Amino acid sequence: MTAQLIDGAALARHWRQRVAERAAALAQRGHRPGLAVILVGDNPASQVYVRNKVKACGETGIHSVLETYPASLGEDALLARIAALNADPAIHGILVQLPLPAHLNAQRVIEAIAPQKDVDGFHVANAGALLVGQPALRPCTPLGCMKMLEHLGRTDLRGQHAVVVGRSNIVGKPMALLLLQAGATVTICHSGTADLARHTRQADILVAAVGKPRMIGADMVKPGAVVLDVGINRLPDGKLCGDVDFDAVREVAGWITPVPGGVGPMTIAMLLLNTVEAAERARSSCASIGAMADGLPAAPPPSIG
Repeated sequence: MTAQLIDGAALARHWRQRVAERAAALAQRGHRPGLAVILVGDNPASQVYVRNKVKACGETGIHSVLETYPASLGEDALLARIAALNADPAIHGILVQLPLPAHLNAQRVIEAIAPQKDVDGFHVANAGALLVGQPALRPCTPLGCMKMLEHLGRTDLRGQHAVVVGRSNIVGKPMALLLLQAGATVTICHSGTADLARHTRQADILVAAVGKPRMIGADMVKPGAVVLDVGINRLPDGKLCGDVDFDAVREVAGWITPVPGGVGPMTIAMLLLNTVEAAERARSSCASIGAMADGLPAAPPPSIG
């Protein structure tokens, strides 16, 4: 068996087109979506990620503002800038690129972002809404993985066993919750799980998000499984690889994402989707306030996700 590739780049183009259409519709009503991206320091990888995000905004009709600051920026100054962006009606999404310099408290910075503008989906209010199944902005990488499963026709996951290798707040935990909401039976593992292969071999859907190069080998994968490789690791020779041994696992799995060209492009596409949905919700809220002022019933906001 040779697994079929899940072409994240092609699927991301599809979602970008949908985002562009929705952004254009908003712009025609005088409500162009806006995203502010804050980069602190000179981390080379972060600079690349930010550049790609800003470029993607331009290609889909989203207004973007890139703010770069030296690594010496104080926390109070950063929080003050976030507060100003929270109050800016032209900005619907705020993204602070991680990691931050060591002297800045990343969680405090994330919590300073208004939940309705937290397009990364990291704010505790959005995390809590995800936990209890309420509408909210979802973390981009897990959301992209779910869109990939939908593309494969896997929308109702009842009877499916999903195993997530990784327990981060950014990917592992929200990924598990989204899979659970879709009906899957979910097991969460990590690099310290005893006899990890025993768990991963049970997975109909295996999500690798642990940050260790080629950690998942062919002997750890159930024949025919869907394998989503979230990892992106740079090898000593400069090449990129995922958390999955792609060449080996491809001979066992039914579907597999490549690295690069798999989950990564979908992550950016979901950032754009979150931004346009945040803008739609902001416009709906404005319309609701106007309607209430006129004595008219308010329309419900669009759902997110």
